[in-house]
Amino acid sequence: MVNMKANTKPNLILITADQWRGDCLSSVGHSQVKTPNLDAIAAGGMLFKRHYANAVPCGPSRACLHTGMYLHNHRSGTNGTPLDKRFSNWALELRKAGYDPTLFGYTHTAQDPRDMDPDDIRLNTDEGILPGIRPIIDMATHCPDWRQYLLDRGYSLPELDGATYGARATPGVNGVPTPTQYREEDSDTAFLTTQAMKYIEAESEPWAVHLSLRAPHPPWTATAPYHQQYDPASMTNFKRQPSVALEQAVHPWLRAHLDAPRNASHAELSRHQLLQASYYGLMSEVDQHMGLLVQFLKDQGEWENTLFIFTSDHGEQMGDHWMYGKAGFFEQSYHIPLIICGPGVEAGECEMFTEHVDMMPTILAALGLTPHRQCDGKNLMPFLRGGAPADWRREVHYEFDFRHSQAESTLGMNMEAACLNVIRDEHYKYVHFADLPPLLFDMVADPEELINIAASKPDVVAEYAGRLLSWRLQSTDKSLSHLQIVRDEGLIDRSA
Repeated sequence: MVNMKANTKPNLILITADQWRGDCLSSVGHSQVKTPNLDAIAAGGMLFKRHYANAVPCGPSRACLHTGMYLHNHRSGTNGTPLDKRFSNWALELRKAGYDPTLFGYTHTAQDPRDMDPDDIRLNTDEGILPGIRPIIDMATHCPDWRQYLLDRGYSLPELDGATYGARATPGVNGVPTPTQYREEDSDTAFLTTQAMKYIEAESEPWAVHLSLRAPHPPWTATAPYHQQYDPASMTNFKRQPSVALEQAVHPWLRAHLDAPRNASHAELSRHQLLQASYYGLMSEVDQHMGLLVQFLKDQGEWENTLFIFTSDHGEQMGDHWMYGKAGFFEQSYHIPLIICGPGVEAGECEMFTEHVDMMPTILAALGLTPHRQCDGKNLMPFLRGGAPADWRREVHYEFDFRHSQAESTLGMNMEAACLNVIRDEHYKYVHFADLPPLLFDMVADPEELINIAASKPDVVAEYAGRLLSWRLQSTDKSLSHLQIVRDEGLIDRSA
């Protein structure tokens, strides 16, 4: 029976599926991944086909998403780098407006240590909670609620919390995907989605939920039947040089990064295929639960009054360029999905470049609130209403801070120089390092980013370096730059 609630304000459900590549939707033409539920959701809303994270890994990217700020402004550049408490975020702004933003999952927000007791338990983890959001289920590496749920159902669990996610039913067999020991209905994805639905069902006031799923993040171990949905032997389309040595020859950072054990330990093709098949299996499991979630919202009478957002924090290399995880400058780490549905959202597809910094201003605008001055991003509402702003960006920007990494140490770099900025448009991708040679890729002739043409295109390098500098100048933190105190006139707002 439909439960019609007398909501006068829209609801929000912001869903992040950790480490989901932007090309991994069947609706955008992936040759293997099948996502029928997300495809159906996208068909009824707006599918943003060229959406990008502004940073990697988890913490920096989520800081961009939650604050609407570029990395060079919020400066939470690594997992564990504190997010300055002076910055607002979408949850704080919604709380001011009367919402109670709640969390099912994690935000990976390292806390600002200033004015905190040195013994504060929050300083023992980089997986803190975003200010303004109330955790109902706090489920990062430390996952006590899920562990207790599993123990109550008779499972024998690993001693380490983080090992819970990959606990297998049987020892692994080479070349054969092995499922987790958990039944499908008891997986971390099922648990979090079910808990979020129980909360929504009990709410009588407009709600704002952040459902932050771990899948398809490592360990790449899926429950049955998803563990065998994709045949490892069919995983052959890797985008990379013929050998690790040739990949390393492209750039000094690649040479250092590819020496890391995470990448070197997966040099065998069979291992790459096995991991990729499991990665896709986790995606199919998430897709199934997204279908259940949307049907639940419809049954509750909430769908037509809910701003529904599905995205990821960042992508995953998954063997492309002989890399695993998220790092560097390649498309696989930064291009991510974005689907938005909700009141007044017209069905369609957006081919323009959009960025994670656009999420906070879009959420605020869609819920009738004023976008915050600190936001570097742009409001996506014109696209959601079926239009396209004439002055929309023609390029995408993202950043990577690799301080405290093996590459920084191997290359003997100063910590503050261990960073890169990217500008990518329809034609070229330019990668600027603070203290290493630049890279230039022709994204038309070389979409797999195999050939660095920086040395042969000095004029293009100079043009894009200038554009990158202009972007940095114009996007520097503007929280107070619009204000001026004038003698005898007082405080003047120059933003109008």
